[in-house]
Amino acid sequence: MTGRLVVGAAIVEDGRLLAAQRSAPPELRGGWEFPGGKVDPGEDERAALVRECAEELGVDILVSRRVGGDWPLPNGDVMRVWLAGLAAGVPRPIEHLALRWLEPHELYDVAWLPADLPVVAEIETLLPG
Repeated sequence: MTGRLVVGAAIVEDGRLLAAQRSAPPELRGGWEFPGGKVDPGEDERAALVRECAEELGVDILVSRRVGGDWPLPNGDVMRVWLAGLAAGVPRPIEHLALRWLEPHELYDVAWLPADLPVVAEIETLLPG
């Protein structure tokens, strides 16, 4: 892996998937993604995901299993996405423009960032309904 490692949380609650709308950088603003962020040097990726969700959403999560393998990002970084559930708190858009809970039939109702689309397709196979 040449780029940095980025982690994303596919937070599922009551069969719905949480999507987060980017506020920055300008070229990604308005696109929808999985909450998460960069793994700090020496940081465990699951711990990074818990930290990022606390910072971005104000929630504690329970990290479950990985979704797929390494997902390449356009800037050369690599994203790893984990299924997660809420342990405490209600997600708030602290660092995002908006949040939206998507029912299985609504997964493509938001404009996902291109790098996240194949992950959404993988998650679609894991959701009930």
